Amino acid sequence: MKLAYFINQYPGISHSFIRREIQALERGGAEVIRFAIRPPKDKVIAQEDIEESAKTRHIINAGAGSIIWSVLGEIFTNPLGVVRALGAALSMGWRSEAGLLRHVFYFGEALVLANWLRRDGLRHVHAHFGTNAATIAMLAASLARARFSFTVHGPEEFEKPALISLRRKIDNASFVVAISQFGASQLKKLSSPSVWPRIKIVRCGIERAFYQGVGNNVVSAPHFICTGRLCAEKGQIDLVEATARVVKDVPEVKVTLIGDGPMRDEIEAAIRRHDIGRNVVLAGWKTPDEVREALLGARGFVLPSYAEGLPVSIMEALALRRPVITTYIAGIPELVKDGLCGWLTPAGDIDAITTALLAAINAHDDKIAQMGDEGRQRVETMHDIDTEAGHLAGYFSAALEARS
Repeated sequence: MKLAYFINQYPGISHSFIRREIQALERGGAEVIRFAIRPPKDKVIAQEDIEESAKTRHIINAGAGSIIWSVLGEIFTNPLGVVRALGAALSMGWRSEAGLLRHVFYFGEALVLANWLRRDGLRHVHAHFGTNAATIAMLAASLARARFSFTVHGPEEFEKPALISLRRKIDNASFVVAISQFGASQLKKLSSPSVWPRIKIVRCGIERAFYQGVGNNVVSAPHFICTGRLCAEKGQIDLVEATARVVKDVPEVKVTLIGDGPMRDEIEAAIRRHDIGRNVVLAGWKTPDEVREALLGARGFVLPSYAEGLPVSIMEALALRRPVITTYIAGIPELVKDGLCGWLTPAGDIDAITTALLAAINAHDDKIAQMGDEGRQRVETMHDIDTEAGHLAGYFSAALEARS
């Protein structure tokens, strides 16, 4: 089985779940050709991503000659298809937040991708995220007479479905992947019951090698890790505020924020305001191996998000037997059970985060160990990447057979 994957920016620091999925498909016998609009804005630091970058063809790096040749080739060999694709791009663009001009660029990128699909004999293209990558993949598939599918992660797609023509994409896809039951429910809400059978749940996953050999060594020190982009939806500001309250009872508490992003200045200001620079550390982006080691040195993991899909960072923490403190939003409660493998708090509730941190600090180590075992078991059952990739491979095979 041979197919294409198409992503906006790839490989990215926060896109390890896509790499894991592709590699699991390849272990299962699939041949996956990687395409992306552009390389990531953030510097690639992990060896795994450096290797992925070498395997990925980026439209923006194709060169003017290649792009012009692709565009002209489509216009001369498939003029009716080009007109239809342009019409589709414009009809989506006039009602979108990106605007008409941006969709003209999407159309041009779709012409290049269609040329590449045809040249490589690819009859199915799968996009990650329901935003511009799905737009371009849908247009390119129509031009190349191929099938397309896409994975919706949320929360962005669910916040502005009309502005990204999400229903149109669902209607035109061979199938649509949700990463949680919650995500599938949102896709059903946006679509006709006639297409619901094409909505599939394929969860993001973890390789067994990531956690195999890790015992249940509980860290007694009050050290916690928070991994993720420093942005409003991750709620790290609330974690800083909660930590400042915990410091009054537990002066040695330490929270390490791994990641970077647009909220860094505001988070640094909050740390200075509370004078807790010794308690809250901004560590910047780390490699997957460095994140793993940081988690193994922590008592637990914290992610007080306001909006999510189902964070892979939570799966990683649980796989390493680290209880989590997080919010009961979106797909998170499908994995994290309050009191069993972590603590669930209302989004934005600083008092609840504070209480959960103190509960994790004061819990007996045996209780933390039990929660760690439960978390590991839930990840093994629900988020094994090879199992999930096997489900996805079946959907790809069915789509390709239907096309034959």
